[in-house]
Amino acid sequence: MEAGAGEGQRLAEQARNRVHFEEEALGLADQVYRVARHLTGSREEAEDLVQETYARAFRSWRSYTPGTNMRAWLLRILTNLNIDRGRRNQRAPQTQALEANDYFLYDRLAESDGGASDEERVVERLSQDDIVSALSAVPHDFRDVLVLVDIGDFSYQDAAQILDIPVGTVMSRLHRGRRILKRELAESTVGEDS
Repeated sequence: MEAGAGEGQRLAEQARNRVHFEEEALGLADQVYRVARHLTGSREEAEDLVQETYARAFRSWRSYTPGTNMRAWLLRILTNLNIDRGRRNQRAPQTQALEANDYFLYDRLAESDGGASDEERVVERLSQDDIVSALSAVPHDFRDVLVLVDIGDFSYQDAAQILDIPVGTVMSRLHRGRRILKRELAESTVGEDS
């Protein structure tokens, strides 16, 4: 009888651990969705990605080490799934060669002879959709780092751990990703007048 009681206690403990895991994971759903929204081009894609993330997390809940960073663990699953989706879609990003000029937007404004009024128009035109659209045009590897560091407020070290890449690669991709994003934003705002 005692063996049966021990088994019952073990199963009860396992059920409590599972419930605690699910509550903690679901408490982070808004943050996970926010990152997914920035990684993908649409709400629907973000919702699908979050659903896949939680499905995988719930299937693999035993691999999570209690007391460690649940948010980082979930976002690692999210980014891995997103990378897999990108590979499946195999759409080659249309990127232009990067120029050494970090002041692309400023130069475009200077070319238009409008000064401050052009700068004000740029700020007015930047909407959430423009930013999401520009971000979706950034190649996958760079976008993942941008979203984690600039939007998710992860440290370089955390982003490196989530993406399973060296910190130097995070820094390099972040620099290039920001430059590509600046160019995309400049093209979508200043390019409307051209």
